[in-house]
Amino acid sequence: MIFEYDTVILGSSLNALLTAAQKNLPVIFSDLRRPFRFDCLPADLDLSSFNFHMGPRSLTTMDGALQVGIPKEILWERLLFSLTLRGLAPLSNLCKSLRLLDNKIICSNEYGKIAEINFNNCIYFGDDNVSGFSAAKTLYPEQYICYDWIAFNKGGKHDIDFIETNDNFVKRIWFYSSDRIDGNTAVKDACVFSLLTGEQLQDFNYSETTARFKLLYEMESRGMKGLFNGHGPNGNPKYYKFKTTHLHREKYRQELPIEIPLEGIKVASSTEEELFSHLPEIGTSSDRFLRGSSA
Repeated sequence: MIFEYDTVILGSSLNALLTAAQKNLPVIFSDLRRPFRFDCLPADLDLSSFNFHMGPRSLTTMDGALQVGIPKEILWERLLFSLTLRGLAPLSNLCKSLRLLDNKIICSNEYGKIAEINFNNCIYFGDDNVSGFSAAKTLYPEQYICYDWIAFNKGGKHDIDFIETNDNFVKRIWFYSSDRIDGNTAVKDACVFSLLTGEQLQDFNYSETTARFKLLYEMESRGMKGLFNGHGPNGNPKYYKFKTTHLHREKYRQELPIEIPLEGIKVASSTEEELFSHLPEIGTSSDRFLRGSSA
């Protein structure tokens, strides 16, 4: 199967889909870069052109209420669906690797080549399974986005939704209604976000165990306490210690910048804020099926 395009978008991040929808360009990818579950849009972002009816919500922090918009993954799903209906996601999620050969992108799955895309210009947003898109290996150190999922066996009932620290290790903490219990339970588990180097990932000081200990430190240093356990001999209140279990760790290598782009390859430079400014026109031009739906 051979496709001919003047300009093509490579990548599946939210920014890639926003650019594809704005410029009416085809998008190809080998991995789906769905926004993280707790990443939210700005609270004041106008999404009326997408017929969204979900308003901003408030997260409780130690410093007061934090207003956030809808999860980014909801907008990402809407954009991908719209592009697919308009024929601008020609390979959908069938491709598993991409290789640049001259001005052609060879698309393959587990068994072999499935398509060839000829192009004049390619706007590159990044993909985990690509080769041939840079003339030199990068000298930047590897950086990883790391998520530690931690269950609370005791002390999971509290009002706090979010904590942010000044450290790249345990940088952000989201508390969410536990997925381990059916229904909208008051028991909360935690997801801890860290930015780590490849070397740090091999260091016990940045391990899953240490992430769990640092989570408890960040909570207790801010005055959070476990369940009330009566009063001591001196009359002061006592509290049970938090008890936690590390569930699993997810890690994703951050996309490194292309140092020497090849001819016809343009590295995407638009910021998320710049792309958000085009949301009214993107939503208005979306497929009629999307304009009739609601969220």
